[in-house]
Amino acid sequence: MNFLDIKTDFAFKKVFGSKDSKDILISFLNSVIDFKHHQKIASIKIVDPYNIPMLKGMKDTYVDVKAVLDNGSHVIIEMQVLNTEGLEKRILYNAAKNYSSQLKKGEEYSLLNPVIALTITDFNLFQENHELITHFKLIEKQQLVEYGDDIELIFIELPKFTKSEQELKSIQDKWIFFIKNAGSLEYIPKNMSLELTKAYTIANEANFSEEELELQHRKKDWIYMQKSSLSLAKKTGHQEGHKEGHEKGLKDGKIEIAINLHKVGIAIEIISQSTGLSIEEIEQIIKLYP
Repeated sequence: MNFLDIKTDFAFKKVFGSKDSKDILISFLNSVIDFKHHQKIASIKIVDPYNIPMLKGMKDTYVDVKAVLDNGSHVIIEMQVLNTEGLEKRILYNAAKNYSSQLKKGEEYSLLNPVIALTITDFNLFQENHELITHFKLIEKQQLVEYGDDIELIFIELPKFTKSEQELKSIQDKWIFFIKNAGSLEYIPKNMSLELTKAYTIANEANFSEEELELQHRKKDWIYMQKSSLSLAKKTGHQEGHKEGHEKGLKDGKIEIAINLHKVGIAIEIISQSTGLSIEEIEQIIKLYP
């Protein structure tokens, strides 16, 4: 038995964002979000459920699932595989945009519902913080009084989760283990809840066509290629031994990524978003490396 890598767009949305995923998403969110007064999600509406059985291509470094909870809160669940430039600002921007876009012209501000942006990263985003899950809210700097619950940012950094299958105790442990490790397992671990068992079943490669699996494997290869390019760039920079060399290594890595993305037909705007290079820089690169 083999499972899809949940960190890729097709698998993540298939498991958490399909029309039949409500019970799975409720169980996962209840395990990682701390609501006031120990409240739990009882029902959920998945916004624009994912029903397309094919990948749209290899243009995105992240994928999201949107839902509205029974208390009116909006939740954006995002899986991010690459640490792209401006990531933290984009996440905050998306949360603020989802908050403000709830109102139509002339409506009262009191109608606004809270927005929770839950981001799962396949890399360490906060290097000096050793916590697996990090929460951010608007608070007063001196007295730490909360401004409100209107916008909350939650981050789960998968590399900081190091528990083995035998060490899994809580439902939270089991969900994070599933997201991080399902793609390398050959069986469903023991003592899983009904929702987790259903998630593993959905991710079972036996349920997909050869064409779907080929597209999924191509996406994994693409992600690996981008990570390898960035790693090589950083290594090259460090070997230069000074700041200029490090910056050159990073730039060379981004150029390599831009060339690879252009070769598979990715739009220049998407390449710019993924690499941090300007559109003008990418156009020059394409001229040099057609």
